[in-house]
Amino acid sequence: MKIHLCMHLLLYCASELCLTLDMEWKTIVFTILVVSLCFLAIPIKVDPDNNEDIKLFQNYVIRYNKSYRNNPSEYEERFKRFQRSLQHIERMNGLRSSQESAYYGLTEFSDMSENEFLLHTLLPDLPIRGEKHMNASYHRKHQVSIDRMKRSISIPLRFDWRDKGVITPVRSQGSCGACWAFSTIEVIESMFAIKNGTLHSLSVQEMIDCAKNSNFGCEGGDICSLLSWLLISKVQILQESIYPLVGMTGTCKLGKMTDKTFNIKIQDFTCDSFVDAEDELLIALATHGPVAAAVNALSWQNYLGGVIQYHCDGSFNNLNHAVQIIGYDKSVAVPHYIIKNSWGSNFGDKGYMYIGIGNNLCGIANQVSSLDTF
Repeated sequence: MKIHLCMHLLLYCASELCLTLDMEWKTIVFTILVVSLCFLAIPIKVDPDNNEDIKLFQNYVIRYNKSYRNNPSEYEERFKRFQRSLQHIERMNGLRSSQESAYYGLTEFSDMSENEFLLHTLLPDLPIRGEKHMNASYHRKHQVSIDRMKRSISIPLRFDWRDKGVITPVRSQGSCGACWAFSTIEVIESMFAIKNGTLHSLSVQEMIDCAKNSNFGCEGGDICSLLSWLLISKVQILQESIYPLVGMTGTCKLGKMTDKTFNIKIQDFTCDSFVDAEDELLIALATHGPVAAAVNALSWQNYLGGVIQYHCDGSFNNLNHAVQIIGYDKSVAVPHYIIKNSWGSNFGDKGYMYIGIGNNLCGIANQVSSLDTF
């Protein structure tokens, strides 16, 4: 079941209503209606009644195994934030224009305030970091031209690099603010697989522990700075099995860990702007490979699935997260990018998300990195 609110309502019905032997006919009809709506993937309007909110929250705390379940003061505060999320979910679902539109419900972040989500899950300093790359030799600003428009017509209507077997499983960054390392390593994995025919899981932890050039492990960093450091330093990127992920910043172990049988390094990279030139980004995805992109993920807090078409600001100044773009689909009613996130496979559509093409939604075209390996 895709809609978490539906699941909670079903559980509530089963435990409090459906097991009652002398159930009134109105209750039976209501329960059947809820089930029907869930199968149709139509968002359920949240009942503002406080008792029902409490029941939903109790189920939520159990489902996500929240640490504050035995802390009364924090529990109460989290409940208030949870209620605000319920209101936001109802509002966002009310703005859906079609069945393909993004829909929202309860996620592991639904007990956070928007500001807390920004500060503890995202990277609010990305715009400041991004500005220093604007005048670098590896930065290009793409523009629309007739030749490029012709080239975009020749690419497939749909292209998904998962179909080529060059995308590793979705990871979870947990409480570590290293989306910049996850997205970059994932693109390196894909590009090496495209070039050499074998897919390997590479070490994100190596980047977290060792990357210099103003990268600070779980405290933050950015894709372009990491790629620049990898190119200049010629650091050997190790396999994840040798340098495994632990989800916190540690001491760099490069001197102690080597792999003489496997050697992968960055050969070249770019950090480009595709604002007003997203057709060129589609060409790059179809003809070169997956890319890493800085995005504005503030509105993703309660995302469950569907295509984000609205309410996701694309300003460069609001970039705060990094993801891998692994393909696109223009063959459907709402053309969209296919996004691999790093919040685990339980978030979104098994760890993936979809963002509409053409309007720089969520800032997806502001800073996009492609690379080559050897």
